[in-house]
Amino acid sequence: METLRMFPPVFGGFRKALKDIEYGGYLIPKGWQIFWAMPMTHMDSNIFPEPSKFDPSRFENQASVPPFVAFGGGTRICPGYEFARIETLVTIHYLVTRFTWKLCADNSFSRDPLPVPTQGLPIKLVPRKLC
Repeated sequence: METLRMFPPVFGGFRKALKDIEYGGYLIPKGWQIFWAMPMTHMDSNIFPEPSKFDPSRFENQASVPPFVAFGGGTRICPGYEFARIETLVTIHYLVTRFTWKLCADNSFSRDPLPVPTQGLPIKLVPRKLC
């Protein structure tokens, strides 16, 4: 969840203003399309304390988790969200329990428009010996 918060799979999406809204001194008329960028919410220090810090424990207590919308929300939530989540968890489980990992580059990212490792993601995986 913390990885998805910091690097959402989708950068954002369009929404329609349902009524006239004033935001930051600007008037957004009813009916206008608004592009919402997820990182603006996920990296807001008013919502997530120390947003640049990788802290998986912030999702331990689901009752206190602030808005988190890596897969959209409400009626617009991705229909494959639960399947993608389970599939990712199973894959990560096998990669972590059956291999030793070594990152062969730094871990800096750019957006293109999705998060992309600037040097690719060269890793070395060495199978662990299973009993």
